[in-house]
Formats: sequence, C-alpha cells, structure tokens
Amino acid sequence: MRSKKAEKRIIVPDPLYNSRLLAKFINKVMKEGKKSTAQTVVYKALEIIKEQSKQEPLGVFEKALQNVSPKMEVKPRRVGGASYQVPIEVRGDRKEALSIRWVITGARARSNSTFHTFAQKLAAELLDAANNTGSAIKKRDDMLRMANANRAFAHFRW
Repeated sequence: MRSKKAEKRIIVPDPLYNSRLLAKFINKVMKEGKKSTAQTVVYKALEIIKEQSKQEPLGVFEKALQNVSPKMEVKPRRVGGASYQVPIEVRGDRKEALSIRWVITGARARSNSTFHTFAQKLAAELLDAANNTGSAIKKRDDMLRMANANRAFAHFRW
C-alpha cells in the first residue's frame, strides 16, 4: 500500500488575465525558475494573437487548448506475461496537462527560418491549434488513432 496521496497545489491566477489555466501554461513555459521571463513571452504571444486574429486572445488560447486536449489514450497493462495497450478515457486534469505540454513542445519544435522569437512560435502554434491544425493537433490525432486501433483490448480495463 502506498502512503497518502499527494495534495494538489492551488495555482494563483495570472495577474493580467486572471486565468488559472494561463498561470499553469506560464509555469510550463518557465525554464530554470525564470517566471517573469516566461510571463513576458506568453503575454507577447497573446498580443501577437490579438493583432493577427483580431479576436480576444484569451478566448483563442482556451479554444486552442480545448481543441488539443485528448479524449482517449492508451496505457500499457500486463496480463499473463503479455503487455497490452489498453485504451482509457483521459481525466480532466491530465487532459489539461497534456494539451499544455503538446502546445509548448510544438512551439519549441517550430523552425527558426520563419519565426525569430519564441513568442512568435508560440502565437503561431496557438493559432494553429485554435484552427485544428499544427503539430499539437497531430499529436492528439495520433493518440486517438492508437486508442481506436487497440479497442480490442478495452476489456482489460480495470
């Protein structure tokens, strides 16, 4: 038996938009504890989104993360010496965490030829995700395809 479950930390909403989701996103963008730098980058990306799409940047941001969040994922289960990829539904907080991670990874992987700053890459990735394109959406589709391919093992879920 494991010891008690880890408590969920309460995340303080970000100062500019007063959004908990954006605060989580900023924390994920942050490297080496430099939160002010991460905030600057994310806010700059949201400004770029506002200029390019002429829409409310927080709305575009939330729509992008909603589009990227996966419905199903596969989890390996060992049954009688064999390992099966069992499809399971994704919990709410894990959905959020995966979508944030995929958007940031997609933005970091973008080529340097078109974009010069990370804020530009991030803005482009968020706009793509809001329009159901881009690498984060591809990652979500791949995961769903994997889950559908392994539906035969769904009875191993417990």
